Amino acid sequence: MNSLEIFKCLSDNSRLKIINSLMIEPMYVELLAERLGLSTSTVSFHLKKLMDANIVSSKKEQYYTVYSLNEEIFSMNLKDLVKDNRKEEEILKQREEQYKEKVIDSFFKYDKLKEIPVQKKKKQIILEKIVESFERDKDYTEKEVNLIIADFHDDFCTIRRDLIGFNLMERKDGIYKRK
Repeated sequence: MNSLEIFKCLSDNSRLKIINSLMIEPMYVELLAERLGLSTSTVSFHLKKLMDANIVSSKKEQYYTVYSLNEEIFSMNLKDLVKDNRKEEEILKQREEQYKEKVIDSFFKYDKLKEIPVQKKKKQIILEKIVESFERDKDYTEKEVNLIIADFHDDFCTIRRDLIGFNLMERKDGIYKRK
């Protein structure tokens, strides 16, 4: 069951009318179309969407396919429906990680930064990769910072400034620290 599909289905007025009719009794397409003043093709289209979201089920009775509500869906509370979205959060997190890997692969060659990205999001990813070379809670002089950054790219001044600007490092009295 996909919560997003359920909410999408419930956001359509024709589907809500179909659901309300099926709350009264199970029906076949032609009867639903007649009662709702819709074409049979429109009702069939919406029933397919409702079935895909597992809101409606069907069974064959003689010559007709009779549709009825999935009572299990309607007996769920809203918290249970929304809770399923956490799976989608995991998928989004995985996509974000794949994107980061893709950016790193395209901007680094043999652990050297080919160029500094212009796009802010890509630059953030690159800087997060570079800042991993710095230990937490350790003080660095500007020279030490420059030497570490120079292992990645010759323009250590820009990268050092961006590490501060993107709030990945802090500078106080000429001493740098990883945040």
